[in-house]
Amino acid sequence: MPRAIAMRMMLTGERISAQQALQWGLVSDVVPLSDLLPLAHRIADTILDNAPLAVRTVKEVAMRGSDMTLPDSLNLELEAYEPLRETEDFQEGPVAFAEKRKANFKGV
Repeated sequence: MPRAIAMRMMLTGERISAQQALQWGLVSDVVPLSDLLPLAHRIADTILDNAPLAVRTVKEVAMRGSDMTLPDSLNLELEAYEPLRETEDFQEGPVAFAEKRKANFKGV
C-alpha cells in the first residue's frame, strides 16, 4: 500500500469502502458475501494445484524480499530458485505440460 494512503488511514481513522480497498490494493477481490467462501475455495484449490515447494518458496521470497533493494531481492530469488531445480516436482511440471495432463506434485 502506498505510504500516503496508509498514513491517511492511520491518522484520520476514516472508514473506506470495499471498492476503495480494492482500488488501493488492500484486498484482491470484492464479492457479495454469498460468493465469498466459494471464491476462497477456488483460490485455495488453485494454490493447491501448484507445486508445494514452489508455493512455499514464492511466499518466503515475497515476504523477505519486500523490504530489500531490487538487486538484493533478485539475488534472493536466484538463491531460492536453485534448490527447486533439483526436485522431482521441478521435472514433473514440464512433463505434465508436454503430456497435456495435470501435474502430480509430491513436494519432493
